[in-house]
Amino acid sequence: MMTDRELVNKVLSNGDQQSFAEIMRRYSGMVYSKALGIVHREDLAKDIAQQTFIRAYERMAYWHSEKLGPWLVTIAMHTAVNELERERRHAQPVQADDDDDPDREELLQRMEAAIGELSELDQAIIRMHYYEHRKTDDIARITGLSQSNVLVRLHRIRDRLRQKLSTSTIEP
Repeated sequence: MMTDRELVNKVLSNGDQQSFAEIMRRYSGMVYSKALGIVHREDLAKDIAQQTFIRAYERMAYWHSEKLGPWLVTIAMHTAVNELERERRHAQPVQADDDDDPDREELLQRMEAAIGELSELDQAIIRMHYYEHRKTDDIARITGLSQSNVLVRLHRIRDRLRQKLSTSTIEP
């Protein structure tokens, strides 16, 4: 049986489709399970698994580890979280804001800008915790971090956001 590295080298050197099919065979269950654990919908988990392998194929030259599994699961996790965020944004009805407070609007804009400057993982943690109301043990399971690491990251992220919001201003 070929190693992951050998399969990747064949895909990279001559676009060997059989080698890529073997990669998919080995890891599709793992990728699908991770996606399903995040989105809790079979149809969406299948789409995410497919997107994961497309992204992996496109970025295969950047993989430099021994096992593909953790790398593919990370891609699946980010894809799933991004998809949930996209669905959440599209599902929210447009509402007229009864309290058209310009200061509140400015604060929200600054907050979104500050969150956008975080790493992809930190953005995912913030969104899962505050937008999806997930508990830290659930976030730990999804991200592969320990629960204590999630708690520490949330604390540090909040500190960075507070600092950023206290020093940033919106340019006219």
